[in-house]
Amino acid sequence: MVDTADADRRLRIVIADDEPVIRLDLKHMLTALGYDVVAEAGDGAAAVEAARNLAPDCAIFDIKMPVQDGIDAAKILYDEKVAPVLLLTGYSDVDLVRRAKDAGVFSYLVKPFREADLMPAIEIAISRWQVLQEVDKQARDLEDRLETRKAVDRAKGLLMDQYNLKEQEAFRRIQVQSMNTRRTMREIAEAIIIAHNI
Repeated sequence: MVDTADADRRLRIVIADDEPVIRLDLKHMLTALGYDVVAEAGDGAAAVEAARNLAPDCAIFDIKMPVQDGIDAAKILYDEKVAPVLLLTGYSDVDLVRRAKDAGVFSYLVKPFREADLMPAIEIAISRWQVLQEVDKQARDLEDRLETRKAVDRAKGLLMDQYNLKEQEAFRRIQVQSMNTRRTMREIAEAIIIAHNI
C-alpha cells in the first residue's frame, strides 16, 4: 500500500464512465478494496470538474466518453497537477496507448479486468504520482534558491559599489535587514535592486 500521512485514511477516488452499470460495478469493487469513491461522472468534462473540486488521490476514467474523452481529461489533470489517472478501457490499440502515455496517464487496464487488478494499478499510480510531485517540488526549490542567489549577488554588487563595502559586509547588510524586517533575503535583495534602478 502507498505510504500516506495517515495510514488509516481511505484513499479517495473519482471515477468516470459513460455506462452507469460499469460505474456501479467499479464503485462496488473499489469500495470492497477499501477505497472511498468520492465522485462519479458520465463524461470527461464532468470528471475533470469533480477532480478539480475534490482533489482525490486518484482518478479512474474510461477512454471513450462523451463531451471529452478520458485521455483528454487525464491530460488536464496531469497538467494541472490534480491527481494521477488510471485509464480503464475496452481498447488496447497502439494509438490509444501512445495518446495515453503522452497525456501523462499513470496506469492503463484493459477491460475486462478483475478486482485483483485494480489495487496494484491504483497503488502504483499513486506512488508514481507522489514521486513526481516530490521531484517537481525539488525542482521548484532549486529554482527558487538559484533566483535568490542571483538577486543577493546582484544586490551585494550594488551595495559594494555604492558604499565601497567588501563583499562580506554587503552580504551582512542584506542578512541583518532580512532578520530585522522578517523578510527573506531575496525580498531584501530585490528591494535594493529596485531602489537602485529608480
